[in-house]
This record gives sequence, C-alpha cells and structure tokens, in this order.
Amino acid sequence: MDMAKKFMALVASVMVSLMLISGAIASDKVVVNGIDFGFPPFGFVDKDGKPAGFDVEAMNWIAKEMGFTVKHQPTDWDGIIPALNAGKIDCIASGMSATAERAKIVNFAIPYYSVTQVMVVRGDEKMDLAAFMKSGRKIGVQRGTNTFKLLTELKAAGANIEIVQYDSTDLAMQDLPIGRIDASGMDSSIAYEVMKGQSYKLGGTFDAAPENYAYAVRKADTELLETLNMGLKKLMADPYWEELKNKWEIH
Repeated sequence: MDMAKKFMALVASVMVSLMLISGAIASDKVVVNGIDFGFPPFGFVDKDGKPAGFDVEAMNWIAKEMGFTVKHQPTDWDGIIPALNAGKIDCIASGMSATAERAKIVNFAIPYYSVTQVMVVRGDEKMDLAAFMKSGRKIGVQRGTNTFKLLTELKAAGANIEIVQYDSTDLAMQDLPIGRIDASGMDSSIAYEVMKGQSYKLGGTFDAAPENYAYAVRKADTELLETLNMGLKKLMADPYWEELKNKWEIH
C-alpha cells in the first residue's frame, strides 16, 4: 500500500472512530419516533391532526442539534414496543416508563421525568382510593400502560374493581363525566393535564414505586442510543429545557 492509500485509510479510520465516540448518526438519517395518540402533555395528536407535546418538541430540538431528521409516528400504545422491534419506528419518545420488564426487550436512554400512578375521579366523588378498591366499581385505564398492569395485579390480588380498557386515556376521560366509569387510572403526569379546568380531582395515589420516563430504542441500535443520550444531555443543560417544561407545565 503506497503512502497516499495509507493516509486515506488512516483518515477513514479516524472518522469512523470519531463518529463512534461522538454518537453521531448520518445527517441524512430519518429517525421515526413513535408517539401515543393521546397522552398529553408528552405526546399526542392535536386538533389539527398533527403530532404535538413535550416529547415531540424535545425530539425536534435534539434532532436539529445532533444533525438528523425526526418524523413523529402516532402508534397504538399497546403495540408500540412490538412496532419498535419490528423496525416500523426507530425510537419511542412519548412518556414511556423505563421499567425493568421493558428493559429486557429495549434499551432506554437517560431518564428525564419521574411519575407516580394515580386515580382521577369526578369532583363530587366521596370515596377514597382504599374504599374504591373494595367497591366493585368501574375504573378505566389505557391498555398497554403500567397503570393497566398495576390494576390487573391488584385485581388478581383481591381488589374488587371492574377494569374497563381503552385505547387512550383521552377516551377514558370522555366516559368518566357521563358515568360509564367511576374513575380513571393513569400516570400523575397526564392526570394534572386532564384535570385542568375540569371538575375532576385526584382520588388517591397507588402504593407503587415512582417510575422514570425515558426514550426507548432497539437493543441493537447503540449508535442511536448514544446520539439520543448526548442530545438529551445538551437539551437539559440548555435554557430551552426550562422553556419547554414551562410551556407544557411539566414540573
């Protein structure tokens, strides 16, 4: 190999190494982010049919900062991890709890928000959470969520409740005021959102450990994971992070 070829090989090797160290992905890469249809303020489809929310705007900033293009794809929540592992989407940035069970089949980026599991009821509800769990009444919940898993476990352990499943929390909250269900279980993050300006209140907080939200990627996508981690760290250190949290009232 002559000196020119050796030099070019060395340059190529250095460039590859720098890309691996920096976590950079190709500038022409389109990263498809799966979001929930109705999980405000983190990820949802607005009244104009466009993806919106805290995570949508955060990912837009990260994509611009890290030099790639992001497309937000609304996806049924109970099938969003299978869609990720099937290659239909590339990541999930939409208020996903980074549970140990999920971590067996996806990799999570650094956490960025902590939540608890709560029950939302109508404003005139007199029954507290402990009494509700013995009442035989109906509680709505979005299928495929951690709250659904929690309620299923509580029922199996003897809780006297009827679990009504929905495709989104929004749909459950449409049925709550008209009495089709008596309560709705959800993450505390969305609870504060759905209660804004409405005659709802917290009926109680479930006895479960707090959970962290984090972005999810396929196990093999280590480069994308590093890129998202670096981008999120930059965002969290930028004044725009506080602007986003204030805009979407996330505290």
